[in-house]
Amino acid sequence: MSMIFGVPLAVLSGQLLIGVINGAFYALLSLGLAVIFGLLKIINFAHGAMYMLGAMATVILFDVLGVNYWVALFMAPLLVGVVGVTIEYFLLRRIAGQDHIYSLLLTFGIALLLQGVLTNIYGVSGMRYSMPDLFKGGVNLGFMFLPYYRAWVIVIALLVCFGTWFMIEKTKLGSYLRAGTEDAQLMQGFGINVPLLVSLTYGFGVMLAAFAGVLAAPIYSVTPVMGSHILITVFAVVVIGGMGSIGGAIITGILMGVIEGLTKTFYPPASSAVIFLVMVVVLMFRPAGLFGKEA
Repeated sequence: MSMIFGVPLAVLSGQLLIGVINGAFYALLSLGLAVIFGLLKIINFAHGAMYMLGAMATVILFDVLGVNYWVALFMAPLLVGVVGVTIEYFLLRRIAGQDHIYSLLLTFGIALLLQGVLTNIYGVSGMRYSMPDLFKGGVNLGFMFLPYYRAWVIVIALLVCFGTWFMIEKTKLGSYLRAGTEDAQLMQGFGINVPLLVSLTYGFGVMLAAFAGVLAAPIYSVTPVMGSHILITVFAVVVIGGMGSIGGAIITGILMGVIEGLTKTFYPPASSAVIFLVMVVVLMFRPAGLFGKEA
């Protein structure tokens, strides 16, 4: 059996695959946080709850309406996006322009409320969503077995991340978004409905989290508390990449997933803390993050 630094190649490859999958989720969730903070300056502590809502909506749509995976892949993020637009319009808009701590506390309260209500209804025992028939099984690569669904998650997550980066950084719509949040009065003078743009931007950011939740539903146990488990890690990834850096969120998300996977292989006790260790080191030498702009 092939060995690398004393570790069987199959074991190392398996952990790297898990790391890349986790990194894909980190990238999607971090991207949503970066979009919301970078464009709206909102610290969205409800982001984990939106991820959870995406996964829960997938299971509920399947159980109640018999909706299949492909419909849920688009329908669940749209429903959560509507929830996000509603939250921005009725709650976050009231504290626009205030210190960041207000948005943090408000969204944290929203997350606790959503988590509490759904826990009361569904409990904390995990719900399962069956994997689509198309993705059952996998392919033997010789040195490891690659499940089809895991490969799908990596590919679609990267495509969505790149598409979002391209839209924000390279298109006219993205320039409107950036300009509207930097000088709202000027953009309104040009006939742009800036408040609507802000609501839709927040809705799009939480849709990214919900999309990650739909992808996670066939892999992980779906519970009302699943969002809180991943939120702190995702915030650490965003800090490492640089708060508000769209490209940084994507690159750092994938990178941290891989580092976490390698740590699980070579020193498992440190795997749950390695991302936070990297965050501490980065903050010591580059407080703005790896890809953030220095103030």
